[in-house]
Amino acid sequence: MVAAYDDRDGVIWMDGAFVPWRDAKVHVLTHALHYASSVFEGERAYGGVIFKSREHTERLLKSCDYIDIPHPFSVEEIEAAKAAALRESGLSDAYVRPVVWRGSGPDMGVASARNPVHMAIAVWEWGAYYGDAKLKGAKLDISKWKRPSPETIPCFAKAAGLYMICTMSKHVAEAKGCSDAIMMDYRGYVAEATGANVFFVRDGKVHTPKPDCFLNGITRQTVLQMLKERGVEVIERHIEPGEMEGFEQCWLTGTAAEVTPVGSIGEFSFEVGALTRSIAGDYEKLVRGQLAAA
Repeated sequence: MVAAYDDRDGVIWMDGAFVPWRDAKVHVLTHALHYASSVFEGERAYGGVIFKSREHTERLLKSCDYIDIPHPFSVEEIEAAKAAALRESGLSDAYVRPVVWRGSGPDMGVASARNPVHMAIAVWEWGAYYGDAKLKGAKLDISKWKRPSPETIPCFAKAAGLYMICTMSKHVAEAKGCSDAIMMDYRGYVAEATGANVFFVRDGKVHTPKPDCFLNGITRQTVLQMLKERGVEVIERHIEPGEMEGFEQCWLTGTAAEVTPVGSIGEFSFEVGALTRSIAGDYEKLVRGQLAAA
């Protein structure tokens, strides 16, 4: 049985120092708990090296800017802290989770400018996000929830509040025996899964939703560059849901998901084809330093 995340051995980096894992706590009146004033990153280390670490750190601070959280540390300080946290974990292949939040202080309403900003970095072992889906293809539901308009929320931040509808969507999907769910955007176009971007293949060309109202993932950008270097034509555009019937292959990309084939989305089925397997294999080589960086 997997241990609860608050009951593990080891240490967590918090505000510049390491604390025992079980003592890494916040007060119940922490502003982030009540008003979602929190941003985070998901990163993976392979062979003791965090893949595209600096890009993740820069995005973390950009997310802070999007939701008006002051930077608690510089890029260089965060990079050093992540490296130290990875070393302290004793792990070579690991998941790295930096998180920044507004804590408890004199403000306990919507406004929180006077409350201190905190940061923590936790590292743990985490295998394949979708289990054996890398072999047979993930089964996805179609969520009733839509990614919001950029006019309603800072949708390009990796912010905690943006994941509420993702959690709800994934719970429904899992209850149906699916691994995840695909979400449409506010206009009804195909957007992304709850924590991963999506790619489709038809007639040798790759189609992927235009990230104009959701996160343009670092893994997504990496795979786009890999496809470009292969000479594969990639079309970034708005994709109607009905178009999924005509696609032959599909895969998801994300730090946790890496490159995961998709076998079905709702009533639509896909083969785990040659291009999907090849990109997944090359991505694995790339993150482990066995392929030239994209």
